[in-house]
Amino acid sequence: MARGRLHFAHDRCKACGLCIEFCPRELLAFDLLSINVLGYHPVALQEPDGCTGCALCALMCPDLVIEVERE
Repeated sequence: MARGRLHFAHDRCKACGLCIEFCPRELLAFDLLSINVLGYHPVALQEPDGCTGCALCALMCPDLVIEVERE
């Protein structure tokens, strides 16, 4: 199975949650331990080994916060 690696531009994340809602494997969540420069809890990948690189999260992000690298 293809694997993916996600890269986040955390300082641009507005915590809209669209990427979390559309992740088919439910691997994304808000990082409640950090706050970005916009004052939001940015999204983070919870289980990196579970990502297939489908890129739905990146497609749904209105601010182009997520970049997907496929292995």
